[in-house]
Amino acid sequence: MSTHDVIDVVVVGGGIVGCAIARQLAGTSLSVTLVEARDDVGDGTSKANTALLHTGFDATPDTLESRLVARGYRLLGQYAEQTGIPVERTGALLVAWTDEERDALPALKHKAARNEYHACEIVDAGEVYRRVPDLGPGALAGMTVPGESIICTWTTNLALATDAVLRGARLHRDARVKDVRVGAEHTTLLTTRGEVHARWVVNAAGLGADHLDNAFGYRRFTVTPRRGELLVFDKLARPMAPCIVLAVPSSRGKGVLVSPTIYGNVMVGPTSEDLDDRTATGTSEEGFEFLLAKGRALMPTLFDEEITASYAGLRAAVDRSDYLIEADADQRYVLVGGIRSTGLSSGMAIAEYVEELLAGTDLDLTPRPDLPPPPSMPNIGEATARPFQDGDRIAADPDYGRIVCFCERVTAGEIRDTFQSPIPPTDLDGLRRRTRVMNGRCQGFYCGAHTRRLLESHGQRQ
Repeated sequence: MSTHDVIDVVVVGGGIVGCAIARQLAGTSLSVTLVEARDDVGDGTSKANTALLHTGFDATPDTLESRLVARGYRLLGQYAEQTGIPVERTGALLVAWTDEERDALPALKHKAARNEYHACEIVDAGEVYRRVPDLGPGALAGMTVPGESIICTWTTNLALATDAVLRGARLHRDARVKDVRVGAEHTTLLTTRGEVHARWVVNAAGLGADHLDNAFGYRRFTVTPRRGELLVFDKLARPMAPCIVLAVPSSRGKGVLVSPTIYGNVMVGPTSEDLDDRTATGTSEEGFEFLLAKGRALMPTLFDEEITASYAGLRAAVDRSDYLIEADADQRYVLVGGIRSTGLSSGMAIAEYVEELLAGTDLDLTPRPDLPPPPSMPNIGEATARPFQDGDRIAADPDYGRIVCFCERVTAGEIRDTFQSPIPPTDLDGLRRRTRVMNGRCQGFYCGAHTRRLLESHGQRQ
């Protein structure tokens, strides 16, 4: 085998964390390959979450997670400005509904301070209702978290992956790792698309991280798929949620939130249900009833509005209280496990941390002097102008004025652009995550057939 066939680092897992690591390492002299089991990046845990850019105010102090979430919050905020990832700085409000929750607020504020977040303020019931008038009756007090924000998790994942590819990383999609062979000089990953040879392997496989860890001879953790279901309300409901409304963590858990979305909707959730099936992303009648009951207590008038969609995601829960990020120099292997939902905010900081772990190895981490600029991502958020609102853009290219999806105001030009991008979609779900097409009130009833024809015209499957 030629030495040119052996990649310096292979990153397994194309979610936000894996893509951030691939991007970070592709900024050095290393050759990097990103291997993703699914047909698209961001098609697993990363695509279905509460999409919050999290300050880390409530993390357990003095943990690796708390440090990386705080650092990642700053890094991703800056990166979003550079690339156009949609972010809205809405702030959050924790609402106390019981004496136990009200009495917990001072300790939560102190915890935030220990995490170097000092902007929280405890407010009385009057201020709670001034900030969120549509809350149900019975709120006793609250605590503000001004830095909490909403973000587009789809665009975040795609931006990091695109940046990695532009920096020279190779992307293998639909390449599930079936087996691992650790040799004296390199490791061979047997995937559904053939063999990949690596000097080092980084395991950022999310729901499958424990299985890959086992292949390297470890038995240090087990992933439990934890399903979270959410309800999405019509855009007419958006004024009811001017900020993120969080429950105060109590002896019963973190509770249900009400949050605006970057796309102009309102969502309620999530549930929290441990499962055995790592593919069970379907919604359930029990989850729907739970969210209806909890949501109506939080904001009764919200449930007079239309629910346009429901969805579920699986979080990779583990029996550890902190991130599990360790390097094995003998096997040239790095585990990035136990990341949970905070990986959206901490992903870029995790990537930095992995690079630090690799700095003492035989890898050449010299920064590349010729890095391309960060990609400019298409805007699919509501906070700034969309293509259909840009007269100059439409004048230059009429396709940006041709609406395909009227619910979400997605144009033919935006759909065309996805197929000309470094990582084009391979199916309708991928196209939806890049443009919002078929994501609105009618859920594709009006535009579905036309969208399928556009997809087929570019040789992609439905």
